[in-house]
Amino acid sequence: MTTSSSFVPIVVLGLVLVLGVTVSEARPRAFFVFGDSLVDNGNNNFLQTVARANAPPYGIDYPTHKPTGRFSNGFNIPDFISQELGAESTMPYSSPDLTRDNLLVGANFASAGVGILNDTGDHFMNIIKMHKQLENFKEYQQRMSALIGVSRTKRLVNQALILITVGGNDFVNNYFLVDSTARSRQYPLPDYVNLLISRYRKHLQRLYDLGGRRVIVTGTGPIGCAPAELAMRGKNGECSADLQRAAALYNPQLEQMITELNNKIGSVIFIAANTALMHNDFITNPKAYGFNTSKVACCGQGPYNGMGLCLPISNLCPNRELHVFWDAFHPTEKANKLVVQQIMSGSTKYMKPINLSTILAIDNFHQD
Repeated sequence: MTTSSSFVPIVVLGLVLVLGVTVSEARPRAFFVFGDSLVDNGNNNFLQTVARANAPPYGIDYPTHKPTGRFSNGFNIPDFISQELGAESTMPYSSPDLTRDNLLVGANFASAGVGILNDTGDHFMNIIKMHKQLENFKEYQQRMSALIGVSRTKRLVNQALILITVGGNDFVNNYFLVDSTARSRQYPLPDYVNLLISRYRKHLQRLYDLGGRRVIVTGTGPIGCAPAELAMRGKNGECSADLQRAAALYNPQLEQMITELNNKIGSVIFIAANTALMHNDFITNPKAYGFNTSKVACCGQGPYNGMGLCLPISNLCPNRELHVFWDAFHPTEKANKLVVQQIMSGSTKYMKPINLSTILAIDNFHQD
């Protein structure tokens, strides 16, 4: 009996070696990230653009206490999702340090300043527009195919989790950038929202065509309540009515479009994350979540610390845990973590049709 029982693992090991799979290759599912500064983890560091977060005090609470290119005092939403997947954070696709092992983890293609539309963020110069991010995803698959083969690359991508966060800049850095822009003269707000949804649908269809099968799509947050908008457009500390109206028009139509896409495909591919509602919880009742303020940014200057960039000479709060916003537009690490908790386990009020924990459980069951 002793001989036969010891023989089993030897046979299994032999099969593993014959099949060309090593134990070290057992790893969490890959993770890919697309979008703007809310999820960029350093791509813009490698670009000649003003939309960068590569100077202190950005990264002050990151493990290295140094700026990484994340528009945060520490981790951002993709980092916390990677932790939930049991994986290391994805690297910026623009990084020259990407290796085979890093590529197997996935990649972050996001670029601060971009929007759904190609002209959004033009004033930032040299950012990676959405169509280019998707082209980079195609290039990524070609690189992986050369390393591990076409079939394994296809399986890696099909089984991967994808996050896409884009849309806010189409309002704050396009339609409402100044009192009158080309887009605002061209379209009434409801028609502009229709244009965004139509273009976004094409981006999501392209993601599906490139192999994406589990895609979390975030809506735009309460953009009128960001410290920058309180400082520029708000009255008496109230959120900007125009920008809040834009978000209120946009988010329900985005959810409807996602439902229609899933119905057309015949499967739950796209999952709508109602980040506007998640953030609104903090804004309407910050103390319930341990925050002191949802109006004043931790880092900045001017009213609500909402004017200009977060710089080494800016005002800096001593305790980032007490602020919803890190800078004029971006949440603190703590706020990002709370958002990911809702992405993981939130009800259909926040995640439609299912949350990420349910997705992972379903997919693990089918893989087993």
